[in-house]
Amino acid sequence: MSNISHTGRDVSGHTARDLSGHPDAEEMRARHNRVMSGGRTTAGADAPLFLAGLFAAVSPWVLHFTANQPSLVVHNVVIGIAIALLALCFTAMPERMTGMSMGIVALGAWLIVSPWIVGQSPDMGVILTNVIVGGLTVVLGATCAGLSIMNKKKKA
Repeated sequence: MSNISHTGRDVSGHTARDLSGHPDAEEMRARHNRVMSGGRTTAGADAPLFLAGLFAAVSPWVLHFTANQPSLVVHNVVIGIAIALLALCFTAMPERMTGMSMGIVALGAWLIVSPWIVGQSPDMGVILTNVIVGGLTVVLGATCAGLSIMNKKKKA
């Protein structure tokens, strides 16, 4: 507020509401048109995917298998954080993450089979959690991939 004079102009001479000279005006206008056009968006799948990744990361402490499955603890933390980070990246720039959404699907499939490969005779709670979270990750990752592919075809 200190750089605006009593005339409503800032130091550069622009009025407070004039953005026409802004260097990113065209990009902001295009983004606004994209958002307001009502096109298919991946926002409905990104947030649940992020939460599924976070749950996979904290599941060893929620299900209390930190003592009897140490290798599966590290595995779930790393895979869960990877899923959550990829979901965040997909939220930030979905048009560039189409290929990585198939990576999310692969991480979900790996999460499904990992109790038997990484774990040492896991109990039913560990198996069910990894299968459910992995299944959700596969479905949501495939949804993100499909929607982003449809959006690419729509733009072309």
